[in-house]
Amino acid sequence: MTDRRRAIPGTDTVLADPRLAKAIDLLGRALVKKSVLAAQNRARAGEIEPESVIDEAIIGLPVSATSMQPVINATGVLVHTNLGRAPLSQTARDALSLAAGTTDVEFDLATGQRARRGRGALQALHQAVPDAGGVHIVNNNAAALLLTAMVLAPGKEIVISRGELVEIGDGFRIPELLASTGARLREVGTTNRTSLRDYRQAVTEQTGFVLKVHPSNFMISGFTADVPVSALAGLGVPLVMDIGSGLLRPHPLLPDEPDATTVLRAKANLVTASGDKLMGGPQAGLLFGDADLIEKLRRHPAARALRVDKLTLAALEATLHGPPPPVVSALDSEVDIHRARGIQKRLPGSEVVESTAVIGGGGAPGVELPSLAISLPEHLAAKLRRSRLPVVGRVERGRCLLDLRTVPPEDDEKLIAAVLACM
Repeated sequence: MTDRRRAIPGTDTVLADPRLAKAIDLLGRALVKKSVLAAQNRARAGEIEPESVIDEAIIGLPVSATSMQPVINATGVLVHTNLGRAPLSQTARDALSLAAGTTDVEFDLATGQRARRGRGALQALHQAVPDAGGVHIVNNNAAALLLTAMVLAPGKEIVISRGELVEIGDGFRIPELLASTGARLREVGTTNRTSLRDYRQAVTEQTGFVLKVHPSNFMISGFTADVPVSALAGLGVPLVMDIGSGLLRPHPLLPDEPDATTVLRAKANLVTASGDKLMGGPQAGLLFGDADLIEKLRRHPAARALRVDKLTLAALEATLHGPPPPVVSALDSEVDIHRARGIQKRLPGSEVVESTAVIGGGGAPGVELPSLAISLPEHLAAKLRRSRLPVVGRVERGRCLLDLRTVPPEDDEKLIAAVLACM
C-alpha cells in the first residue's frame, strides 16, 4: 500500500499536465483540482492504477463550470418545470452568447446617449401582439402580477373569483402573493360557479381592479360557470387577465387555452403571461395592455427591482424573431413512425409503443398529444438518469418509456448513445 501511494503523482504534478492546464483556463482551478483529488483517491483505494490518475482526472472533468447538467427530456412533458421549462432555440442560445459580452443594451450608438433598455425585445414583443397599446417585461409572471397589484391596488381591493385562487409551483399561492402588496382580496362566487352579478355587486370605489386568472394547472368540470373577459370589461374598473402559459395567438390544438391577442380584443386592460412556457422563450413575465397603464407599471419604483437582465432580453427577442422554438415544434409536429423504428432497431430489446404527451408547466391541463415512445426495461430508467448525458424518461406499467415528442430529432444520436452505454 505504501509503495502504491508513493507512485501516485502529486496534485501539482497532475495539474501541470498541459491538458489539465488548458482545463483550468476554461473551468477554473478549483473544479479541475476537485477532479484530480477524486482520481487520486480512487488510486489510493486500488480502483485504478497510479499511472491512470491523469487520464481519470480528465475523464472526470465537468462539462462546464456550472453544476447544472444538460439533460435529454424524454418524459413526454413539453414544458417540464423541473427540467427548466422551455428549452431555448439555437437562435436564442446564440443571442445569449452574444449578449454575454459588452452590448448596447441601454446605449444608442448613433447619438452616444442613453437609450431605452431592451428596446429590441420590446419591439419584437409588440410586433408579436400588435393589439397591445404597450408592452413591458419583468422577471416572471408572478412578478408581473406583483407589480400590477402595487400600481393598481395599493390599499384597495382586488376582485377575484373563488374558483381562480390558484396555487402555483412549490406551494406559492396567487392570493398570498397579491396580499403581500397590501391589497385586499374580495372573493366572489363559489369554487365552481361565478356570475357577472357576483362581480357587479363586489365592485365599489374601493376596487383597484378585477382580476381573472386562468386555472392553467387544474380543471373544474361538471356544474360550473364563469364569466368571459368581454363581459367583465364593462364594469368600470381596470380588468386584468393572467393567461399564465404565454400563448400569444390562438392555437388549433389548444382551443381552451387563452391567448394574449384574443384577451386584449375582448377589452382586457392588462394581460400577464410567462415567457418560458408556450411561447418557448426564457423565463420572463410579459405584460400587454393599455399604453398609459403599461407606462405606470414601467415607472413604478418596484419595476427596477423586477427588471430582467440583458441575457433574458436577448433570448426573448431572438425567440420572437427566430424560427419556431423547440416547445412550438414539439407541439406542432407529430412523431414520425419511421424515425421511431430507426431508433428502435439500434437498441436491442426495445420496442416502439404508442404514448401520450402533455403540455405541462402549468399549461393546457387535460390536453393530450398522441406520440410514440421507445420502450425499454424499467431498470434502465435510473441508469439513464445517471449517465454522462442524463436521459429522463418515465416509468409506466413496469417499462421505461422514452417519449420522442419531447426529444428533438437532432438529439437522436445522443439518445441512442446514452441508452447503449447503459445497456
